[in-house]
Amino acid sequence: MDYKGVIVGLGNPGAKYDHTRHNCGFDFVSYLVELAARDGEASQQNGGKFSCELWRLRLPKLGGLWLAAKPQTFMNLSGQCVQPLLAWHKLKPHDLVVVHDELDIDPGTVRVKFGGGHAGHNGLRSICDKLGTRDWFRVRIGIGRPPGRKPVVDWVLSRPRSKDDTEAFDHAVSEGADAVLCLIDNGLEKTQQKFN
Repeated sequence: MDYKGVIVGLGNPGAKYDHTRHNCGFDFVSYLVELAARDGEASQQNGGKFSCELWRLRLPKLGGLWLAAKPQTFMNLSGQCVQPLLAWHKLKPHDLVVVHDELDIDPGTVRVKFGGGHAGHNGLRSICDKLGTRDWFRVRIGIGRPPGRKPVVDWVLSRPRSKDDTEAFDHAVSEGADAVLCLIDNGLEKTQQKFN
């Protein structure tokens, strides 16, 4: 079956990481799957050989069939899922959209880019290393920096607590879906004009 590309939401497997800031990529994929089930087509696939939860999606703005994945390798090893997933389906790095948390963006906001570094994000580093390139699309969901002297690791692995924080987080996840659909439907430049 021919796929247009793969959308990967980064996170860590296991209930203790559910809905943490670092797992916003997983929340994003869940949201996108629900959207496709309602407005298009969504069917779960066997992602075992790629160490991921995997879905086949069709939505009008996707322009064909796409795969959506939640790697089950833990964040630091995300590339061990992404590289074989692309290779098996004969897709190139430019057919990849990775959705991930971003400390340097305010909570509730989304930014889109192509290429670039990993900025210390171990999930992105793993994908860069396994693919041998940095040239793929990223949709960055803002989680902001921790308040005061709270360690970064405690911040990213915690759940939004306040009503405002939770609403900003949920808004960014749904905005991320809009950004991905806009990117695929309209291209990078128009998407950046709208979301950046």
